[in-house]
Amino acid sequence: MEERFIFPQKLKYLTYALMAIGAIAFIVGFFVDAGRTWANYLLNNYYFVSLAIGAAFFIGIQYISQAGWSAAFKRIPEAMAAYIPFAAVFFLLLYFGMSHLYHWAHHSAAETDELIAHKEPYLNIPFFYLRVILFFGLWIFMTKLLRKVSLREDAEGGMVYFIRSERYSKILIFILAVTFTLFAVDMLMSLEVHWYSTLYAGKSFISAFLHGSSVITLIVILLHKYGYLNVLNKSHLHDFSRYIFMLAIVWGYFNFAQFMLIWYGNIPEETVFFVKRWEGAYKALFYANIIINWFVPFLILMPRKTSRSKPVMLPVILLLMIGQYTELYYDIWPAVVGSAKFGILEIGCFLGYLGLFGYVVMTYLAKASLIPKNHPYLDESIYHHF
Repeated sequence: MEERFIFPQKLKYLTYALMAIGAIAFIVGFFVDAGRTWANYLLNNYYFVSLAIGAAFFIGIQYISQAGWSAAFKRIPEAMAAYIPFAAVFFLLLYFGMSHLYHWAHHSAAETDELIAHKEPYLNIPFFYLRVILFFGLWIFMTKLLRKVSLREDAEGGMVYFIRSERYSKILIFILAVTFTLFAVDMLMSLEVHWYSTLYAGKSFISAFLHGSSVITLIVILLHKYGYLNVLNKSHLHDFSRYIFMLAIVWGYFNFAQFMLIWYGNIPEETVFFVKRWEGAYKALFYANIIINWFVPFLILMPRKTSRSKPVMLPVILLLMIGQYTELYYDIWPAVVGSAKFGILEIGCFLGYLGLFGYVVMTYLAKASLIPKNHPYLDESIYHHF
């Protein structure tokens, strides 16, 4: 069984247009409000690389657990993970905005602040970028290795490539669990250099897995709508929903545990994060994040009937995509911009990255058969019913 995705020319032009909108938004933004533009740059870079990392982790979990139901859909997370090299370039360019984003990046900060001086052996620009290069190097190497083995399996068949993919996946998920949590600390938690939370990195990793799994499901549903992946049935939808449902619960647990422990402990070094976010629009976002990222998927996807319905799942997933944006906005804007600002700049920047991400994903979907024809568990996936 072989099925090829054809990247429609009109859709390709749409991605070009979105990328052009993003480029214009950034260029104008750097002249109008450089600090706010760098905040958008960081948010969108992190947003889309977290989707790619979440997709890569999803692949690894499927191999390690020897999941049969998802075998027919593994090309989608593979294509999403292909965005990581592009993200690497953008994060390297973040160097030029370090002084706008990170207080600790200023040369004089450590001289006048004892806490920053204490953290300086870790939080300094050379070591920061050494970690960025190391993290992306490992991510790119492992995801490309899995993709290469996957394509060899398509061409030659046999169990040898599946066994090899399972072995590599065990290494991959360990690397992702360690490096992406450190990456979240570097990119996001260090924005509030005087604040710390032992749960923040874990919450960030769960968020990437949750929203990455949601976007995988979204792409599967859209492909099916336009005539691809006809093997998709309600049992597959149910399993995708279980991932979203389960991860939303874990996200909610981490979010609640972080806030509750800090509120109960009432230690100034910890409460400082929430003090500046406990007024105006940011307080509304605090509750919005909980409702969007936990309460809605938990409530709506709990019943069996709704968790197997595409018309129900689609708005939930789209809401979760908004939820990831609001979560990152809540973390970044108070630390970098100060007041809550949202307008054409934010919309334009997001559309630009959405266009690039869409272009990369669809390009890679078109490079190989959508159905991994020689996957040993393909029949189990095709005839998956419960």
